[in-house]
Amino acid sequence: MKFLNIVKKLSFTLLTSTILATSVSFAATTNDPPSTKNKKTFTIVIDPGHGGPATGAAGRRSLEKNLVLDISKKLKIELENKLAINVIMTRTTDVDIPFRTRSEIANKNNADIFLSIHANSTSQRTSKASGTETFVLGFHRMSEQDVAIRENADMLLHDDDNSDLGSFDPKDPSSYIVFKLMRRQYRDRSIRLASYIQHEYTASKRVDRGVKEQGLAVLARASMPAVLTEIGFINNSEEESYMLSEEGQAEIVENLFQAIKKYKLSTEK
Repeated sequence: MKFLNIVKKLSFTLLTSTILATSVSFAATTNDPPSTKNKKTFTIVIDPGHGGPATGAAGRRSLEKNLVLDISKKLKIELENKLAINVIMTRTTDVDIPFRTRSEIANKNNADIFLSIHANSTSQRTSKASGTETFVLGFHRMSEQDVAIRENADMLLHDDDNSDLGSFDPKDPSSYIVFKLMRRQYRDRSIRLASYIQHEYTASKRVDRGVKEQGLAVLARASMPAVLTEIGFINNSEEESYMLSEEGQAEIVENLFQAIKKYKLSTEK
């Protein structure tokens, strides 16, 4: 859930003990914040991994940076055409984007989802390792997400379009409980999205390596549900051929599309 919607609901009286108690009670009953009547279009930021001199993993016939960019562009078209949602990409050309800038693009656009797309590899030049896996942020880096959430709050307060926030002060110690609730909601939703993605891969007969947590820099400062998905092993010649084929790319895009669709519907209930 985007920070702006939560702030508008809590408003100025958030600083009182009554509202704090209500927040705690709310967290105990649901992981999904209430929606607002004027909710903006659902927004997803797609992050094709690597780029420019940061080529990522290499296969016999391809580089990770190019492979994931192709798939990301196709996913963007599918999401815009079939779900009519707002899709923003961290890069659309062969350029390297700093980790923090990638998540900041999502933060500044108040995104609902941050999805980073990568291709896996092992230390060997060639490998029989196969399958897909999707990562959520590990607990040991979640303090960085607290910072990102607070920074987003400051940004909203300096936005002329958000003057209705009143005297809400995101730096006030009594507001910190809200950040904790939001962080828990983001984590729960990240796991939900990651699970949907892995389920779709499995339905397409891909090897399921599961949902995992890791302290990934690209996810650490995203102040919304965020996952990184590994679509296959580029140094496995069979998987590389699959990921380079039109059929393989179409299937991967469809897997991600269906997972995002299910996630979006689950947040609207």
